[in-house]
Amino acid sequence: MAVMTILKPWTFIIKKKSILAVLAGIILLSTGCNSGGGGGSDSDNAAPAASFSISPEVGTATEEMEFDGSGSTDSDGTIYTFQWDFGDGDSGSGETVLHAFQTAGTYTVQLTVTDNGGATGSTSKQIEVQENDTPENGTVSGTITSAQNMIEDSDVNDPNASYTSNDSFDAAQEISVSDDLITVSGFVNVNFTGSFGDRFSFSGDYEDYYQIELTEGLVVTLYMVEDTRTSELDLYLYDSSQSLVGSTTTDSNGIASLTVPSDGIYYVRVVAVESGVIRTFTMYALILGQAEIANTGQLRVSDNFVPGEILVRFEDDNAVVSTLSAAEPKAVSALGFSTKAGRASRDKLLAPKEYADKDTLFEKLGVGDAFQRSVAPGNMDDETREKLETLWMIRGLRQQSGVKYAEPNYIRKALATPNDEYYSAHQWNLPLINLEAAWDITTGSSDVIVAVVDTGVLLSHPDLNDQLVDGYDFISEDSISGDDESGIDDNPDDTGDDDNDADCSFHGTHVAGIIAAESNTEADESPGIAGVAWNIKIMPLRALGIGGGTTYDVMQAVKYAAGLDNDSGTVPDNPADIINMSLGGEGATSYEQEIYDEVREQGIIVVAAAGNDASSENSYPAAYDGVVSVSAVTSSQTFASYSNYGSTVDVAAPGGSSSAQVYSTCGDKSGTTFTYTYENMSGTSMATPHVAGVAALMKSIYPALTPEEFDGLLAGGYLTRDLGDSGRDNYFGYGMIDAEKAVTVAKESAENGYIPAIMTVSPSSISFGTALTSSEVTVSNLSGGTLTVSSAVSDSSWLSVTATDTDSTSLGTYTITVDRSGLSNGSYSGTITFSGSSQNDATVSVTMRVGDYSATTDGGYHYVILIDPDTYQVVDQFSSAGENGVYEFSLTGDYYNKSLLVYAGTDSNNDGYLCDEAEACGAYPSLNSPEAVTITEDMDGIDFITDININLSGISDSAASLSNTKVCSFKLKETTGSDKEEKAISRPSQTP
Repeated sequence: MAVMTILKPWTFIIKKKSILAVLAGIILLSTGCNSGGGGGSDSDNAAPAASFSISPEVGTATEEMEFDGSGSTDSDGTIYTFQWDFGDGDSGSGETVLHAFQTAGTYTVQLTVTDNGGATGSTSKQIEVQENDTPENGTVSGTITSAQNMIEDSDVNDPNASYTSNDSFDAAQEISVSDDLITVSGFVNVNFTGSFGDRFSFSGDYEDYYQIELTEGLVVTLYMVEDTRTSELDLYLYDSSQSLVGSTTTDSNGIASLTVPSDGIYYVRVVAVESGVIRTFTMYALILGQAEIANTGQLRVSDNFVPGEILVRFEDDNAVVSTLSAAEPKAVSALGFSTKAGRASRDKLLAPKEYADKDTLFEKLGVGDAFQRSVAPGNMDDETREKLETLWMIRGLRQQSGVKYAEPNYIRKALATPNDEYYSAHQWNLPLINLEAAWDITTGSSDVIVAVVDTGVLLSHPDLNDQLVDGYDFISEDSISGDDESGIDDNPDDTGDDDNDADCSFHGTHVAGIIAAESNTEADESPGIAGVAWNIKIMPLRALGIGGGTTYDVMQAVKYAAGLDNDSGTVPDNPADIINMSLGGEGATSYEQEIYDEVREQGIIVVAAAGNDASSENSYPAAYDGVVSVSAVTSSQTFASYSNYGSTVDVAAPGGSSSAQVYSTCGDKSGTTFTYTYENMSGTSMATPHVAGVAALMKSIYPALTPEEFDGLLAGGYLTRDLGDSGRDNYFGYGMIDAEKAVTVAKESAENGYIPAIMTVSPSSISFGTALTSSEVTVSNLSGGTLTVSSAVSDSSWLSVTATDTDSTSLGTYTITVDRSGLSNGSYSGTITFSGSSQNDATVSVTMRVGDYSATTDGGYHYVILIDPDTYQVVDQFSSAGENGVYEFSLTGDYYNKSLLVYAGTDSNNDGYLCDEAEACGAYPSLNSPEAVTITEDMDGIDFITDININLSGISDSAASLSNTKVCSFKLKETTGSDKEEKAISRPSQTP
């Protein structure tokens, strides 16, 4: 094959001469005449002067030296070429060159330069090259220790890892839970999702079983890694007799959690779901310990929902879906469902047809095999099986095209604790929140409407009959309606929520009276009581009947209140400004969250009860984003023993106790004649209307108040009196509602046209776990007005804060750092307080743990890698099964005097990458702050720990063992047997 060479034309520099002179020069060059002395090609062309420098002046064998000829000059032209002769048989060209002499000795180096006229000049120097006594290789060694709370699944996908099947009750992997949190790194997959060389390349590892002794209230949390969330995992809990205690799916965040009901031996089961087109190949982390996990779409069999009913919302007006077993569209009825309520283009309440064959229905939905696998092991009663069947119908519907949401029809109940003990009209609750002073500013405006979604309102109660606007009854189930009418209607009269003759089962009436019972009545009338905002209006909406109500009915009422399309076919003339929801239950749905988002966009404030379970378990709707969650306090301003608590609580209000309840409007149906009465109740149901009433007072003065502004003022401390820990806490939220402060700031906002400055910090809490040492927070102003941060102060010696990137007002980014040196093992908590020119301070709660990492369990098969910090390529690696979670390593190679990062961890899914989520990962000296090590001839003591790599938002301090930091993954070298083969590695998208 011929090779064509393109010759570079001669370069001319033509000075100002006559045309004839230029032509003459061309003629001389073309004839090649007059080759003069000194290497010149023209008698008028002076020879260039060669000159060069050497660095270092005394060289070392095999190490590069720099030869710089830039000092060469040409008096009448330009130097065109530089030619080097190094005196060792090698040569080079270029103005500056690098050259390494391979042996010691004395060498004569010559430089010859040629100018643009062809003239040459040269010079030479003698240099000395010494022997090189630098070692060729360096060694790095140390000990890797897996965290004492870390355990690996006994049958992961890495073929190098030890293997013990844990795929059944009999083969369950035994785990010992200490006082510390335990985190399991696990792997599951279904058939044909692996790759060649995987342990489970064709036949899948569908499920893992763990046998554990657990205590009551402990939370078992499953976290599925992010890049596989198009799939699903299921979490099951069985007691020692292998009877099903609970089950749940992973939610949209890849999280599933179950709470242990009592002390005992349990089996925890993790299952990869194969349904329809879904294929699962995933890593997971199983977290055993106390934790607060929001249920954002998990399908739990233990939740309180109506078996056999499914709430569905479709994408468009065509209420059709396509099955996975047939290409043509199928109507809902063809799948085996009937419509109980709703219509096309909106929500529908579906139920399986009575004659439908369940197995056929599951097959049509594409979940037949997965359902059978789900129910096969263990024991369950008929009710549990029916509920589990309902959840699998929902999962099948979620896979169908055209279905936006498919959710359980959760049961919502009134959150009051009635008590027959009578305490006359002692309204201790109103002075407690400074209402008398607030009433000097406003008692409310009739233009403000609070919708009460509840059991309805006794429309003829003398303290309420003049306070009402038109409402509606949305109870669709005749069996719980308690009235003589069938289906929904326009009569929201309260018939009670109890089917016996107990006094005051009129929950909605009691709530409405707290908000707006008529006050300052004529002397000859019943003295009655005073509502929080007695001049505003109540919109009675009936959604709860005997024993409670359902998600579907409650959400129809909410949509009516907001003026959105609903089953009534009508909307109110004036939508509500505030919606009070003294009700709740377990189970969260994307369907409800979307509706609350729509309501919030309408500018409507939604206030809901936190729950009466005396636990941190979320109650909905209070725990939804954009809903104000209200906990309860007693008459002595202490936290009510029955009230729920947790990270979603926003504010506290009077809810009462057994010794001092909240007195409000009610009715008595225990006798032969119905009477309108006033009775005592306690609960977060009673606390919630206090907040709704205060919000109504604020809207009466400042009608422009938005939900976002209300939230900001709450966070800023403008609406509350601080109780409990300083700043926000999980019991009182931002404090107890204070009506005087609230109406005062509303008045100022109305006068200024905007709410005042509000300092906020995000995130407001940080868990540093056992490995993290620093994290960033952002301090900002949520509102109008000016704000300057004057100080940032820590309350603990091990905790510090520094400004990282702030503006002239000191708003911006701050770095929070913890120092574990010298601290004893244990858990630590502290607070950073930011103060400034606004009314409020902003705080960050910090937790961390100090532990001794002496592992007693197997942390999995580990790989230790050396990484070039510039290219992020793996330079070398070492692997070991270790012993009891301890891995000693030593690597020797030609990286003496090089700086390298040292990482270690597991490759449980066998994808060839280290430090994937849910795998073990660590770095020297810590994963949070890896530092390059300069390798000497013998670099020992490179010791560090590995822990589960996972960033799980929403976990409380009990999950402090997690590294809680997202790191990039690294491509391991390919291995064949014990031989290593180099493979090209691309730099990660982010640096550690």
